Amino acid sequence: MNDIQFRFQELEIWKRAAQFSPLLFRLADKLDKHRLYRFAEQLRAAVLSIANNIAEGSGSTSPVDFANFLNTACRSTFEVANILFLLSENRYIEEADLNQVISELEQESRMIFAFIRTLRTQSND
Repeated sequence: MNDIQFRFQELEIWKRAAQFSPLLFRLADKLDKHRLYRFAEQLRAAVLSIANNIAEGSGSTSPVDFANFLNTACRSTFEVANILFLLSENRYIEEADLNQVISELEQESRMIFAFIRTLRTQSND
């Protein structure tokens, strides 16, 4: 087991993103089987963007810079949600799966927004 720990690994928002990512990667794999390569590629990129921007931002030296990365991560939650809604409209994702993931994404975006507010408050002190 690796004893090295990065700051982002301690963040609940990163942990949540890491937890729901595998489900979305599996969905992207299914999309590939339906020859929906662009949807699959875009879904993977947006999902990765959430955790990647949280991780990258955690290495920032200023709260303002970190908040900018978190803003991108939060926007990526909306992008993933949009992709899922479009897939649902075309019956490529079951409604129960959609509802579960949308609920996770909504909670994630709320937590990221709250963290951004905290960082902005710190930078104003």
